[in-house]
Amino acid sequence: MYESFYHLRAKPFALNPDPKFFFGSKGHKRAMAYLEYGLSLGEGFIVITGEIGAGKTMLVRNLFKKLEHENVVAAQLVSTQLEADDMLRAVTAAFGLEQEGLNKASLLKKLESYLLSVVKQGKRPLLVVDEAQNLAPRAVEELRMLSNFQHAERPLLQSFLLGQPEFRITLQSEEMQQLKQRVIASYHLGAMDMSETCAYIQHRLDMVGWKNDPRISDDAYQRIHEYTGGIPRKINTLSDRLLLLGFLSEKHDFSAAEVQEVIDDLGQEVAYSTAPTGIKPGPANQAAAVAEVEVALMGLEDKVESMERTLNRMLAMMRKLLQTVGESQTKSGKNHA
Repeated sequence: MYESFYHLRAKPFALNPDPKFFFGSKGHKRAMAYLEYGLSLGEGFIVITGEIGAGKTMLVRNLFKKLEHENVVAAQLVSTQLEADDMLRAVTAAFGLEQEGLNKASLLKKLESYLLSVVKQGKRPLLVVDEAQNLAPRAVEELRMLSNFQHAERPLLQSFLLGQPEFRITLQSEEMQQLKQRVIASYHLGAMDMSETCAYIQHRLDMVGWKNDPRISDDAYQRIHEYTGGIPRKINTLSDRLLLLGFLSEKHDFSAAEVQEVIDDLGQEVAYSTAPTGIKPGPANQAAAVAEVEVALMGLEDKVESMERTLNRMLAMMRKLLQTVGESQTKSGKNHA
């Protein structure tokens, strides 16, 4: 919607991880180096952890893009509370193998035969498990058991495990000691600092043809970093809404004030539950009770005003959308004439 207003070729801050937007912050470059190092060894486990939205999935997509012309057969598995038996079926399915109706022994035989056939073709099987923190300990152990498949004293399957920070705690447990011994490298992907946040935003804008329209002030970048903590997904969400605000308000300059306006809107969209629903028994002191109610009412008024601003923006967006559609139809009609 705002792309044409700012003369951009596409949306710069889409939430879907697209490897062409990959930004090499210090942390992301190092994590990528660990993945490539592990890949060069062709064995063991590589573990990458990071906060929600830190860019772990983007790393995987970028890795797969690099593997397009390599002799690697890669499969990705996004785990969702998998148990041991479910894990085996999920891995088999991730490599495109039929697994319905097969017992565990048959699944293991089928998977081993497939991996062996891949290796004999001069290729290497790679399994990438995302959201590994959701795995039950027995499911993680099942992955370790799969690493026992060997041919000519070389493992048939290599695995990368990506997860949120709590997965590191899982790996420290006593029952994970055998898997830990096969982890050849691990890295925790942290947040970006202020300079990287600024460079990240500009990088994504540059990728879609940004010509410094809109202009973003230093204090706007600072406020974005403060609010998002340098987490890429949070930066994308806030920046996308900032561009939408600019489109609706026909602004070409963003300062901290515009960023804060969007932050307030985002906060109101998820914080309505804090509004008072009734007067509870208050303090014994009547004056204090009255003051408490007044404060609550002032907070409610602020929320109502914020809701009104949000509604007005939505109405403005609808009017602009209808105007754009109308102009497009008029232009189309003239062309046909």
